[in-house]
Amino acid sequence: MNEGELFSAGDQARPELAGMRPGSDQGRASQDVRSRPEPRPGDVDTIGSRSLTFSPEEYLGRIAAVRGRMSDQGLSALIVTDPANIYYLTGYNAWSFYTPQLLFVPASGPLTLFLRDMDAHGATHTSWLPPEDIVGYPERYVQRPHIHPFDWVAFALRQRWEVARASATPVGVEMDSHFFSPRAFRALVNGVPEWRLVDSFELVNWIRAIKSADEVAIMRSAAEVTTAAMDAALGTLGVGIGQHEVASAIAAAQARGRGRAWGDYPAIVPMLPTGESADTPHLTWSDRRFVADEAVSVELAGVHRRYHVPLARTAVVGRPRQELVRLEGVVAEALAAVLEAAAPGTATAELARTWNRILAVAGLEKPSRLGYSIGIGYPPDWGERTISIRTEDEQVLEAGMTFHLICGMWMNGYGYELSESILVTDTGCEAFTSFPREIIRL
Repeated sequence: MNEGELFSAGDQARPELAGMRPGSDQGRASQDVRSRPEPRPGDVDTIGSRSLTFSPEEYLGRIAAVRGRMSDQGLSALIVTDPANIYYLTGYNAWSFYTPQLLFVPASGPLTLFLRDMDAHGATHTSWLPPEDIVGYPERYVQRPHIHPFDWVAFALRQRWEVARASATPVGVEMDSHFFSPRAFRALVNGVPEWRLVDSFELVNWIRAIKSADEVAIMRSAAEVTTAAMDAALGTLGVGIGQHEVASAIAAAQARGRGRAWGDYPAIVPMLPTGESADTPHLTWSDRRFVADEAVSVELAGVHRRYHVPLARTAVVGRPRQELVRLEGVVAEALAAVLEAAAPGTATAELARTWNRILAVAGLEKPSRLGYSIGIGYPPDWGERTISIRTEDEQVLEAGMTFHLICGMWMNGYGYELSESILVTDTGCEAFTSFPREIIRL
């Protein structure tokens, strides 16, 4: 189909053009958008607004924090495409992020969520946004080689009178979002030439780094799911058992959860590097069967309401090799020292140096980072893409921050993984789970 055929399917398939010309004659719809007061979470009579995960005050605080940082960065508006950030600000949660979607956050006034038309109604079921601020783009824009949904969104922003008032200073864009493609960026550049689009530098992600008390409570529930999933993995492992059988047990436990802590889907699938392949992280599974005295690194996460608590342990069915036992002792000592040092006011670089010093005494090193900030996660990652624990990062710890400390030692032909998800408290830190920090001997 060529461009001209887009509007050849009759009047029913034509876009609604009435009032879409920008300017003083734009139409009553734009006047209503400009004069309407900003809606408050919880005030709208929709399914989503009646069943919020967090209080209206918490959502308002998040939006205020975002706008405060926008002001600090000189931004007139922010374009949010990371599904974790959209969820954080609006509560919207669905598997719709494989097609372009965008939350428009102006310096003041209503937020607008643009997404595929078939998903627009679903946003009233999970978000606090009123229906008039949930805008679906036509199906004909989905996965086409010569047009993009954001072509339509750019014009819709004009209809809502958002373009001119956001043109005085730059508009921030999540340049490193997994779901913001070069074509999406090009569509916005071409569709709104008045705007100077600049990198927002993970603006919302940085605000997410400090968790509220309610967020911590959800992560504690996620930790219950983590424990159930690791128990399922260790309870299934055995000589002759296939990796896929262990992965199946983990997935079932991740969905089932434990008690009132029901399980959500993880941003990353279970990972099971085994035997010689354990010298490499991030391997998943096959039908390979476990043999006696062979180590497997089990890395997984429990998830509740999109909040993740990852965990890794190394297990052996039988007797571990001596090299692995040596790693077990050094890693346990180094991790204990890091946990002792982790407290508000400590720089992440100091945690990395603490870890490196103990490894160096044993003649070991870990080139990769020791950990990273965690919280809300959507595929393909459960990290927040902000704070890393390494010597090059001088971020100072604050109470409410949460991290995954991944003490992975990937050697030549073997490997050892031990990890903890931790919460920085007012006086130190605490782990979300309580598995032994040693090789799990089965």
